[in-house]
Amino acid sequence: MEANEAHKRIIEIEREISALPEGSVTTKKVKNGTYYYHRITRNGKRKENYINAEKASEMKEQIEKRKALEKELKILKASLPEEKPISENTDSFHTYIRIGDTLKKYAALVKRYKKRDCFDRLKDFLSDSTTEKVMILYGLRRTGKTTLIRQMIANMSEEELRCAAFIQIKFSDTLADVNSDLKRLEASGYRYIFMDEVTLMKDFIEGAALFSDIFAASGMKIVLSGTDSLGFLFSEDEQLFDRCVMIHTTFIPYREFERVLGISGIDEYIRYGGTMSLSSVNYNEDSVFANSKKASEYIDSAIARNIQHSLQYYQHGSHFRSLRELFDKNELTSAIHRVIEDMNHRFTVDTLTRTFASGDLPVSAENLRRDRNHPNDILDRIDVDAVTEKIKTALEILNKEERQAAVHEIYAAEIRDYLKLLDLVVEIEIRHSPNVSQSETVEAITQPGMRYVQAEELTKEIVADSVFQELDIVERNAVLERIRSEIKGRMMEEIILLETKFAKPKMQVFKLQFAVGEFDMVVADPETLTCKIYEIRHSAERVSAQYGHLIDEQKCAETEHHFGRITGKYAIYRGEPISENGIEYLNVEEYLREL
Repeated sequence: MEANEAHKRIIEIEREISALPEGSVTTKKVKNGTYYYHRITRNGKRKENYINAEKASEMKEQIEKRKALEKELKILKASLPEEKPISENTDSFHTYIRIGDTLKKYAALVKRYKKRDCFDRLKDFLSDSTTEKVMILYGLRRTGKTTLIRQMIANMSEEELRCAAFIQIKFSDTLADVNSDLKRLEASGYRYIFMDEVTLMKDFIEGAALFSDIFAASGMKIVLSGTDSLGFLFSEDEQLFDRCVMIHTTFIPYREFERVLGISGIDEYIRYGGTMSLSSVNYNEDSVFANSKKASEYIDSAIARNIQHSLQYYQHGSHFRSLRELFDKNELTSAIHRVIEDMNHRFTVDTLTRTFASGDLPVSAENLRRDRNHPNDILDRIDVDAVTEKIKTALEILNKEERQAAVHEIYAAEIRDYLKLLDLVVEIEIRHSPNVSQSETVEAITQPGMRYVQAEELTKEIVADSVFQELDIVERNAVLERIRSEIKGRMMEEIILLETKFAKPKMQVFKLQFAVGEFDMVVADPETLTCKIYEIRHSAERVSAQYGHLIDEQKCAETEHHFGRITGKYAIYRGEPISENGIEYLNVEEYLREL
């Protein structure tokens, strides 16, 4: 057996052994009965646990299998030729490589971190000896790609670690450099190769097939990661077509945000969600989305650079389409900023104009009145029509400024296409009753912190506008809090719709609007011809206005006509779960956690 095959078999045996019981099965006779025990000796101490006869028979077979594998493992290890390991001083390599103790120390620092949901997919890929594909970890910056690799390395057995190498790609590296280093690693028995920031190589997109066709085909397990998600998508479409397994890290659902970072609460997720910044006392202050300056820097480094770098090196820069003019003038970064800002601006404008021009304001007024800690009737006393006009005036001023800096529609359309490819933007469907075949879509940003920080900046500008200074400070603060609450409420709707859509791909998930009023979410099953209807409120209090539409017989009849029998009516809010008047109140965190 060749050395590479022997190493491969050794790793397989070690995995099998780890899943089999150690020790022995013993019996004891008491009176007329026979009793079975699983005996283990550890650190000189013997421990016995009772097992039934059926389990004893099965365990005996497993223990015998373990002993046979241990014998095979011993023979295999003795048969291996004495290899001259690559020196841990890797200066002779073209690229920067970590192996041995250096790699072990690098991985050990993240061992205590909680793992993202996709970790098991990466683990399964490395364990699968049948595939000749490469694994691609891709996503925006600070979404956990490198940490996933380090956690995987920290999870390896000693034998696996001996065969593992981590390559950190630099701007100056080329595929020729990597090819030379991989050949040396392969000749020395290295089987697990992790390459970080691989899209930094200018010739990666055009030559990525090297990894699957040459090295993965000869038995290497190769994991590639990088922040230029678009570059990976271009490679998947051409060089790595049908020869890669992809894990996208950009979208971080609420349950992962809470579990991995240890931060709970929908408001925290709204304000800071979207990246895997480490949890700490100062998390909020240090978050990428803690303020507009940091968010702007993130758009520059994680999104604008991502798009431009990938377009620059894909098909030798011939795929810029209409954006070539902006790129040549160094204006593409600014244009990407403006498209994202415009999407957030439209969201905020729509939220505020709909809120203050609709019947939603009394709901907030009632919630404020009933607040157990700080009851307030300010929204009963303000002149709603006057405030609405002031908001419209302020928004119109900002709209004019926005239009002056607007991006030409063809540029904006192409930029939005790339934002969708990056999974930063997802469309939410809105259907209209009674003609449900007609629909429209709104664009939701999958990183809520990015949306909220820019919406917050806009609200500050609105309230600071001169026309608002006519309101006294108490009224201004009340309006500001009302605006913030409405923005969080609309964002909560987006989050629930997005996460439900991703979690239930076989269902139809959409917002349903009527001539008057709407269901914030409908989840329809086209197979069983049933559906569930939802109202979503940011409030922590229960008021009848929260479910008024759900009990509207005409709206329910129209919905059942188009989508099937209604099997549940739900109000998602921030309070405790309870059933009331035929409505199931669901706590928002619990709902998102269980998707």
